[in-house]
Amino acid sequence: MRVLIATHNRGKLREYIDLLADIAGTAAVEWLSLDDVGISGEVEETGATMEENARLKALTYARLSGLLTLADDSGLEVDALGGEPGVRSARFGGPKASDSDRIAKLLEMMEDIPPAERGAQFRCVIAISTPQGEVHTAEGVCRGQIAYAPRGMHGFGYDPIFYIPGLRMTLAEAEPEIKNRISHRARAVEAIKPILRELIARASKA
Repeated sequence: MRVLIATHNRGKLREYIDLLADIAGTAAVEWLSLDDVGISGEVEETGATMEENARLKALTYARLSGLLTLADDSGLEVDALGGEPGVRSARFGGPKASDSDRIAKLLEMMEDIPPAERGAQFRCVIAISTPQGEVHTAEGVCRGQIAYAPRGMHGFGYDPIFYIPGLRMTLAEAEPEIKNRISHRARAVEAIKPILRELIARASKA
């Protein structure tokens, strides 16, 4: 059974493989990236919400690959910025901005925000699509605060400045097994697992 995880990001692929390690049941599952199936392009994220973007990517890549496909859209929602960058998190700072560029821009915008007002959350919406166009979604949220400077070497994206008070560390300081218990993506995966199991079992019998 081959399942496409719609990403070119090897870090995200590894994270998903870890999160989905118990999903297969009696069916052997091969998790593939977009690069593995020869898809080099990117679906333009034209949706107004993360759910719209996740559904669009899952459906498009499922039809292109002919495989059951999991896609997501996630973002950082900062309370003091009215929920920004939100759905624009990956494009924050411009189309050519790096993770470091986006972090630097966000910290500059948050420079005068006091600790009590630096609340934020990561939100992840996962969509699963069959090649025939059947789509399901689930969501996960992780609350935290925006740190004053990047800390930690794990993770990717905004992880170095997303501080978890209960852990007293950023997501980038947390070991992968800890992050995979509490992250927005981990919570969305847990919510979508029953549906994914059902779709894998159905496809394995076809």
